[in-house]
This record gives sequence, C-alpha cells and structure tokens, in this order.
Amino acid sequence: MADAESAQKRTTGSGPTRKRTHAGADTDTGEHAGFRFFSGDRVLWIIVAVLAVISVLVVYSSTAKMALDAHTARTTSHFLRQQLMILFASVVIMVAVQKINSRIYHLFARPVYVISVLLTVAVYFMGVTTNSAARWIPLGPFQFQPSEALKVATVMFLACQLAARQSKIDKIRIIPSLKFWTWRRSREQRRIWREGTWPILMPVVVSCAVIFPAHTSSAVLVFMASWVMMLIGRVRFGELMKLIGLACVGIVLIMTLNLGRSETAEGRVSTWIHLWTQSQTEKPIEQLTDTERSMIAIHNGGIFGEGAGQSAMRVEMIHPESDYAYAFFVEEYGILLAVALLMLYLWIFFRAIEIFRRCGTAFPGLLVLGLALLITCQALLHIMVTVNLIPETGQTLPLISRGGSSTLFTTIALGMILSVSRQNDEQSHDTPRSESIYEK
Repeated sequence: MADAESAQKRTTGSGPTRKRTHAGADTDTGEHAGFRFFSGDRVLWIIVAVLAVISVLVVYSSTAKMALDAHTARTTSHFLRQQLMILFASVVIMVAVQKINSRIYHLFARPVYVISVLLTVAVYFMGVTTNSAARWIPLGPFQFQPSEALKVATVMFLACQLAARQSKIDKIRIIPSLKFWTWRRSREQRRIWREGTWPILMPVVVSCAVIFPAHTSSAVLVFMASWVMMLIGRVRFGELMKLIGLACVGIVLIMTLNLGRSETAEGRVSTWIHLWTQSQTEKPIEQLTDTERSMIAIHNGGIFGEGAGQSAMRVEMIHPESDYAYAFFVEEYGILLAVALLMLYLWIFFRAIEIFRRCGTAFPGLLVLGLALLITCQALLHIMVTVNLIPETGQTLPLISRGGSSTLFTTIALGMILSVSRQNDEQSHDTPRSESIYEK
C-alpha cells in the first residue's frame, strides 16, 4: 500500500519531486519550486551575472573620456554608480518578470504592442533628438527609448499570432497580389488579407516602419528576428522569400526617395566601402573613423590585452562605452576573453533552443526563440561593426554597453525566457487553444 501511495503521488504531482532536465541538472517541481528566487535555466542566470560584471568593468574604464570632458564635470565613479543602479534595477525587474506565467504575456501581447507603437510614434513629436534622430522621451532625469520596448512587444505579438494559426499555417498566404486594384473585388485576395497579411505580416511592417526613421538598424533587426520566427512558425517558405524580395525593393525605394535617415545610411555604407577599397596607411589619426579606431584598439589588445584601465583608444573613440564597447573590451582584455564573450551571446541562443524544444505549445516556444534572436543578433551586429564586416549601425552590446533602455528591455526579454524555462521545469503549462509547433 505504501508503494502504491508513493507511486500515486509521483504521477499526480501531489508532493514536491525532483526531475532531471535536458541540461543534466536537477530542478525542483511541485510546491517548493515556486519559492526559488532565481528559478528557470541556471546557465542563463550565470551568463547574465557574467555579462553584468563585464558591463561594470567596461563602463568604469571607458567613461574616462566623459569624465575628462569639461562640460560634464563628472567623475568615472559617477558613471559607475549610474550603471550599477541601472543593472540592479534591471535585474530586480528580470526576477519579477520570470515569475510571471507565460499566459499573462499571451493575454497582454496586443495592448503592449499597441502602446509601444504609439510611444515610438510619439517620439517624433515630443522626443529628444540626438545626431539628427529622435529616439528618446525625457522622463525627468532619465530618457526612455520606446523602440527598445517595441522590439520586445513585436516578438510577443507575432508569437501570439503565429501560435493561434498553427493548425492551418502551412495553407495561409501572407503576401497579397501586387495588383492592389484587385484586393477589393477578389474574394481570394480578401481572404489573404484577413488570414495572413493583416494578423501576421502587418505587425512586423508597422514596427519596422515606425522604428526605421530614427534607427534603421533596429528596424532591420526586428525584420530579421520576425522572419526567422515566421520560418520556425511554419509560414510557407515561398511567402517568406517573396517577403525578402519586397523588403529589398522597399529599401531601394527608400534610398532613392531619401526617406528617413537614408542620407546617414548611405554615408556609412560609402565609408565602409572606402575602408575596404582604399589604403588608409597615410591618414592622420584625427581623420580616422570610429570603426578604424576600433580596429586599432583590437590590434593593440592582441591575445591577452593591455590590462584593465590601460586602453589608449578610449580617448580617441567617440562612444567607447556604447557603440564600440566590444573593441574597447578587446583592447583591455585581449582576443581570448573577447572570443569567450562572443560565445556567451551564442550560448544564450543555444539555451533558448533547448528551452524551445521542451515547450509543449507554440506560443512560449516562439516567444523564447524570438527574444533570444533579438539579443544574439544585436550582439553580432555590434561585433561585426567593430571589425568592419558591416557598416556602422549604432547597435549597443546587450547588457554591457552603457545605457538604460537597452539594458532594461534586454533583461525583460531574458526574464520572459527564464519564465518559460521555469514553467517547463515545473510542468505548469496549461494546454491553450494554440496547437503545438511540431504538429503538421
């Protein structure tokens, strides 16, 4: 009888038990799991802690130039305290977010998306403009960048839309006919708009359109992450290839009409091409671009680096604490540790894949992969700029570069990933209406 009662408890989950995850670590399930302060994927928590420590080191040393600026009248300690406050607040929010059930994210995805779009549009009328781009809304002593919120909100909303259509997603078309005059008369075209274009494609188009005028590379980042989410969500591959073609045509049209920051983007592309095609050996240092200075910093760093606080290029680069944080890190800590840092960002994505595989339903799985794509792709874009593989983008290094909005919403995204991981560990997912991502 005792054996029978014990077996019944294991099958019904009436008492706390332990199970072994795919990562090979024992995790709590049942009642005691909810009381763990740092629940979810342990590897992700370790990665966040390591990146936070690196952020403190980078910001403290790289802001020496800002401290020497006579207009700021602030010391490096001021910027260090500021970054520590941002990291502390962000981690507290991340802990709170990872305790929220993913059904709540599903419930609030639409209103959060709409509010984020409206705030991003509002920036162009009431925001603070820097370098000819309006990106921030002033909130007392702080500045809020709504486009960072919109990136996360777009992934949430798109995950909702894809998850709700998994039973028929392989039959849905998302690209209507280019003969727009047939949209009203044709029943087939109205069906495409109703089932695919409006619910799946338009949220991505709207997000990219409102982000593009102020931050072109962020719009590209949202498009890339959304495209991969649609691919994983089993949208027809032919439709996705059409979408890439239309995106390329749209970029050419925007550049031709000189819309948004086309002139800035064109100048950056021209500079990038010039660096690859023309000799730069005779150029004086005051004429070097930030990308060239970042490559000098990487060269100076070598294998083992110059040592903490020993960077020579930090006073030459315009934004060593944000746009070129990776190059600064290489100069002080060397290529070996820089490669390890790159692996941490790739590891975030691999952990997300593992969490995705354990999700029984479509929404949490797509949410996890979409958010991980945003973080990893942003890091890769930042790193590729520093070594001149792509033109300058202005993308910061997630969780490391100095900045409030980017750090805040990166930790919120990680909190959502950890929330899904926690629910996987606790086996607390209810079966929603949306079907599994694996169903055909």
